[in-house]
Amino acid sequence: MMLLWMSLALLLTAPQPCVAVEGDQITAGDLARAVPAFSSVPADAEIGYAPVPGVRRYFHAPELRRLALRYNVALPGEAEACVEQAMATLEPERVVAAMRKALEDPEARIEIMELSRYPIPRGELEFSRANLPVDAAGAVIWRGVVHSAGTRRFGIWASVKVRVHGTRVVATENLAAGHAITANQLKLEACDVYPVRSAAAVSLEAVAGTSPRNPIPAGASITANMVDAPKEVERGDVVQVEVHSGAALVKVEGRAESAGRHGDPIKVHTLVNGRSFSARVAGKDRVVVATTVESNSQDAKP
Repeated sequence: MMLLWMSLALLLTAPQPCVAVEGDQITAGDLARAVPAFSSVPADAEIGYAPVPGVRRYFHAPELRRLALRYNVALPGEAEACVEQAMATLEPERVVAAMRKALEDPEARIEIMELSRYPIPRGELEFSRANLPVDAAGAVIWRGVVHSAGTRRFGIWASVKVRVHGTRVVATENLAAGHAITANQLKLEACDVYPVRSAAAVSLEAVAGTSPRNPIPAGASITANMVDAPKEVERGDVVQVEVHSGAALVKVEGRAESAGRHGDPIKVHTLVNGRSFSARVAGKDRVVVATTVESNSQDAKP
């Protein structure tokens, strides 16, 4: 019998369900839903700050009595109240819409694999393209936020597969490593691609003239990390040599003994006396030698 009375007492004294509020302020209208006596107070009167999402704000009897005195409310008994932020479940449709907005592509194909499981506050969903992983073949974790009351931001995430309409450069025939690719060995195909492809070649012009690092079979998609930029100086080329020494500049002709791209050091010999020296590639068939006025070294001069 005693156990029965104790159980009944616990039920009778159990706290009321929390009142869900929106915004960053608790108003008298919100409080009146838990304690009807506050219905006499203007509904938009601000009572205090709303709790952060996931946290409950309790108004115990002493605090309610102080509020009742402030607003001249007749408070019956030992009333108490509980307030929390209105929460909702993360909906796939809203997530997809927010992601398409971030990609500025209403036709982007987005397949949701998994979503944040915890409740979220009501507010605007935002996903930034900057938070999308750089490159991926499968699903990625894309993190976003919910803009809730005031300036509050609530983190969310989604595991998704993302594809947008794009193009790719394809080899029309087998390409040998180290040989320059010509435009007639390439074609451009429409395809669905990951929206951020750091290594992707986006035009025929970006690939034509480059050299494959390894053999590329016909039909393969070509990306920038598969090819090397064309050499601006090939072995045996006649190059213009610019010798800088302080403010002085001397130009002579030489022949490259090795190949290189812009900025590469190569060996060159002059056509005048055949002396070899080191120079740095500065452009198409153009190399530069820098010396100092104080230097007496003859090795640096052609």
